[in-house]
Amino acid sequence: MTFLSVSGQLDPNDWGKGIAAIAVPLWVSYLFQTKDIERVGMTTWSGNPRMMSLALKLGFQQEARLRKVRYYDGKYYDSVKYGVLRSEWQARRK
Repeated sequence: MTFLSVSGQLDPNDWGKGIAAIAVPLWVSYLFQTKDIERVGMTTWSGNPRMMSLALKLGFQQEARLRKVRYYDGKYYDSVKYGVLRSEWQARRK
């Protein structure tokens, strides 16, 4: 295995409470510490600007954008894919 993707979902009642800002870096650090992988990826959608911002803040790079692939509440949204390499993650944690 060379990479893993992070995925998760919060109840809408818990949005905006900073849970992902705590959980995602802990999870990514755990994966790099316990797995022989070079890359961790994560995907969100353009209707979730907080997660898009968090990914960039944590050092993930936007690697792909699939346009209008999610339909929600009468509107199309993009799927946005991010990735971070082991070396990038470790450099930001020093």
